[in-house]
Amino acid sequence: MNQRKFLPLILLLAMSLTACLDEHPKDRVDEDALYSTPQNIYINAVASLYNYIGGAEESQGLQGTCRGVYDYNTLTTDEAIIPIRGGDWYDGGLWNAMYQHKWTANDGSLYDTWAYLYKVVVLADKSLDVIAAHSKLLSEAQRQAYEAEVRAVSAMMYYYLMDLFGRVPINGKEQSERSVVFHHVFNELQEVAPYLPDRHSNLEGDCYGRITRPVVNFLLAKLALNAEIYTYDNWTAGYDQRPKGDQIFFNVEGQWLNAWQTCIHYCDALAAEGYTLESDYAYNFSTHNENSRENIFTIPMDKNLYSAQFHYLFRSFHYKHGGALGWGTENGTCATISTMRANHYGQPDEDARCRLNFVAGKVTVDGQQVTLDDGTPLEYQPFEVEQNLTNSPFILTAGARMGKYEVDRTAYMDGKQQSNDIVLYRYADVLLMKAEAKTRNGEDGQAELNAVRARVGMPARACTLDNVLEERLLELVWEGWRRQDLIRFGRFTQAYDLRTPVDNEQTGFTIVFPIPQKCLDLNHKFQQNPGYRQQPQSGFQFVNHTHLFSKTGRFSS
Repeated sequence: MNQRKFLPLILLLAMSLTACLDEHPKDRVDEDALYSTPQNIYINAVASLYNYIGGAEESQGLQGTCRGVYDYNTLTTDEAIIPIRGGDWYDGGLWNAMYQHKWTANDGSLYDTWAYLYKVVVLADKSLDVIAAHSKLLSEAQRQAYEAEVRAVSAMMYYYLMDLFGRVPINGKEQSERSVVFHHVFNELQEVAPYLPDRHSNLEGDCYGRITRPVVNFLLAKLALNAEIYTYDNWTAGYDQRPKGDQIFFNVEGQWLNAWQTCIHYCDALAAEGYTLESDYAYNFSTHNENSRENIFTIPMDKNLYSAQFHYLFRSFHYKHGGALGWGTENGTCATISTMRANHYGQPDEDARCRLNFVAGKVTVDGQQVTLDDGTPLEYQPFEVEQNLTNSPFILTAGARMGKYEVDRTAYMDGKQQSNDIVLYRYADVLLMKAEAKTRNGEDGQAELNAVRARVGMPARACTLDNVLEERLLELVWEGWRRQDLIRFGRFTQAYDLRTPVDNEQTGFTIVFPIPQKCLDLNHKFQQNPGYRQQPQSGFQFVNHTHLFSKTGRFSS
């Protein structure tokens, strides 16, 4: 067992087992044992929250599993698609609905995603109560540090809730306008940052996998970059009516900066914290990527230690491709035609990252060509993608497949339990955020844009907003940012690739998902997001779940 790794799950289990040895009722864990020392308080009230950043079940975790945050940020865009392949991948129309923006408030996976994010919020609030109740065992510095880390986890979950659902309740209260949630998240992150360790979270050690100050700085930069969208409470009035970034101001270390300047400030903070581009792009996604100088926040993965899973290679590869690797695979996800055209696939000027991010053309494993049952070579066809491939001769082979992560040949569960840490935030994104913010602020972002391109040997190009958006696709494909990017650029509701806008989509109503109907049924005070049909209330008895939320702790001055 690798003792260098931060092991919240293992430590939590160990503490639970120890507590069970006490002569107390066997149907509960003794609270005094759980929270008897500062170390135990940290393990069981703070570290335990990190068990939920990744996941093994559907709709659980920020990345790695299916039908959750990642899929709603990726398969709803021009980046990737899961086509219907005969009897495969229909799943009640789920994947087609994602791509076509035809989701509804009754979609089970939307509710499951909402429930997952709020589960972590509720657990974080309970952790704050625990820290407050046992504060006499802690030094003031320990109390502040523990509270800061828990509040940061909660704020990050609210960030995803706000991004996906717009108007959401804070601390169990009534729905708040999106701008209110945005400022809550931003202020929380600003407040907790000084109390967090200024350490690299992706490196093995006692901060491994934790939210440290650089992780918070990344989120603050991302929030500022999207401030025009997140402060726009009347988003169905159209993209052009949104607030303007140069008129949105934040107090940053005593000075008032507009949204673009704020984004640049936090990007610069990350550079000062020692992040830089790896010379080898692929290293960031390699089997042993824990020492990357570029990765900022990751989901720790180790097939021998953690239960979290990574489904994306397994879900993407053809059955014969998986078989050659010793896996079972599902032959689903592939890149869209427009994504491969953006990469100039097969052209003399093909992007250098194309063959690193995608498996296309004839497939080889261990130097041997993979063949189909009839003996013909397995060949992925990037430009034969259709939404429904049932009648296509390329039903099983259409589409370039995910190739971004190195294949861990020793992985368990058909490659789903691997040793590659899942990359959530990295420094190349920081440089592209800064390039965009500078451009929007009337400055020159070429240095940042072309640093990303130079790292993979691509020629310099002018830093226009269109070029930045395309570069973000080329660099960050498969990393779960495309929906947010298209929304920020006003492209999400437009026609693209194989998709045509749904009725009234020009209003912009699909830039947030509907509030799940189950939530509306449970709390009759909730209102559906504009543009979505408000369903009649069901016959469910109203249950007030606000008691699950406790008051958020605050630092004493």
